[in-house]
Amino acid sequence: MIDTTAHKSVLIEQVVTYLAPKPGNTYLDVTFGAGGHTRALLEAEPRCTVIGMDWDTISLENYGVPMAEEFPGRLRLIWGNFALLYRVLKRENIKKVDGILADFGTSQMQIMERPGFSFNRDTPLDMRMSPSHQKITAADIIASATEEELSTIFFRYGEERYSRKIAHLIAQERQVKPITTTKQLACLVSHVIASKRGTAHPATRIFQALRIAVNKELDNISSFLSEAVRVLNPEGRLVCISFHSLEDRLVKQFFKNKEQEGVLEILTPKVVTASAQEIDRNPSSRSACLRAAQLIV
Repeated sequence: MIDTTAHKSVLIEQVVTYLAPKPGNTYLDVTFGAGGHTRALLEAEPRCTVIGMDWDTISLENYGVPMAEEFPGRLRLIWGNFALLYRVLKRENIKKVDGILADFGTSQMQIMERPGFSFNRDTPLDMRMSPSHQKITAADIIASATEEELSTIFFRYGEERYSRKIAHLIAQERQVKPITTTKQLACLVSHVIASKRGTAHPATRIFQALRIAVNKELDNISSFLSEAVRVLNPEGRLVCISFHSLEDRLVKQFFKNKEQEGVLEILTPKVVTASAQEIDRNPSSRSACLRAAQLIV
């Protein structure tokens, strides 16, 4: 039995509102995950179809296959990286869609089930969301990057103010023994930051930075945004959910540039966030930021 409560999708009502599914239209969820957003779209408009896409084959098998059986003929599952959206859809003979959703957050399901993501479990320092797409692990970066390169990764992707001190300690420690597990790395970071972070774990920003670097998340988002515009039908909508400022900044700037070019109409002048009630139900929605736009050419 699959635990469908392992991950709670965020901003579900807002996603349905801004995608506004219509009868006969096709919608693409490029981050299917556990299928929460896809299910909401299928239930909101019984005559629409949804394409559920993910680069995580386990999610597609565990959550997608049962859902496709529940909604026969209305859910199509495809495997692929959303950064290669145009190529993936061409391979699947899908020309255009009427709406696209991308939820850039890493699900609690992935954090708890995959090696390297969580500092609360001692696992190999991997952090690859899709080993088929990424060959370099977080342990590889920790072992081979220069001290300066590590500091840059921690500061740029984690906005970590102690990036230099942490990189220096890692460079010293790896000369003594390899740093290969989450516990090793988390303990090292804790030595530098101690209790300066309040309630958040001292290693939170470092783990975020490594995850982004390993999976090339920001590059993938930039590629995805450009590809998404190419595969939308006229008046098709694009909805993006980000979880930290680096992601949200990319989406905001892309929408703004395309609006100035006369390609997109921004539907969310201000970023949409979770209500107090949703945050109470699902604390992970606290940092979620939704932006939506509509193709006008």
